[in-house]
Amino acid sequence: MTAGPMSPDALEAALRAIGAERYHNLHPFHRRLHGGDLNRGQVQAWALNRYYYQSRIPAKDASLLARLPTADLRRAWRSRLEDHDGTAPGTGGVARWLKLAEGVGLERAYVESTAGILAGTRFAVDAYVALVRERSILEAIASSLTELFSPTIIAERVSGMLAHYSFVTPETLAYFTPRLTQAPRDADFALGYVREHAVTVEQQEAVLAALRFKCDVLWSQLDALHFAYVEPGFIPPGAFVPDDRR
Repeated sequence: MTAGPMSPDALEAALRAIGAERYHNLHPFHRRLHGGDLNRGQVQAWALNRYYYQSRIPAKDASLLARLPTADLRRAWRSRLEDHDGTAPGTGGVARWLKLAEGVGLERAYVESTAGILAGTRFAVDAYVALVRERSILEAIASSLTELFSPTIIAERVSGMLAHYSFVTPETLAYFTPRLTQAPRDADFALGYVREHAVTVEQQEAVLAALRFKCDVLWSQLDALHFAYVEPGFIPPGAFVPDDRR
C-alpha cells in the first residue's frame, strides 16, 4: 500500500534534513575558506565565480515573477529583485558583491565580464535559472529554500574570513549584513507557500527534489573551484589565473 502525503510539519522536517545533509557549508572548499586555509588568489577565484551566481539571481527571480498568478504573490516576490538589483545604481546585493570582489583585489570590469569564470560555475548557475524558468511555480519556490540554512554559513564565513585574512575587512564583507535579515524573511515566505501548496505525494516529492537540485547547484560550483584552484589545481584554459600562478 502506497503511503499518503506527509503532514506539513513532516514535509518541513524532510526539507530541513536535506539542508543538514547537503548544504554547501559542508564542502571542503568552504571549510578551507572559513578556516583561513586559502591563499589570496584562491579567495579571489571564489569571489569571481560566486559573482556569476549572484548576478543571475535577479534573472531567475524575474522569470518567476512573470509567472506568478496573483498580485499578492508578485508583491511578495518583488522584494527579492530589489534586494539584489537595488532601487538605485550602486545599491543592492549584486553591487555589494562587486565591492567584495574589488576588496579582495579584483578589477570590477573583469568581474562583471564573467570572462574568467569556470565552465562548471556557468553550467550549474544556468541550470538553476532554467529550473526556475521552466518547472512548476511550486518547484521554483521550493528551490529557494536553501535560504533556510544561509544564516549559519554567513556567520561562519564572516567570522572566519575576518579572523584569517588580513586583506579582508568588514567593509569588504558588507554584502552579508542585509542577508542576515533578508534570507530568513524570504525563507519564511517560501516555506509557508510550500507547506500550504505541496499537498500530494507527487508535489511533495517534486519540492524535495527541487531543494536537492539547488543544493547540488551550490555544491557543484565549489567542486569546480576545488578542482581548479586547490586539488589537483588544474586551471582550465580561459579561466582566471591568480597572480601567484602566472
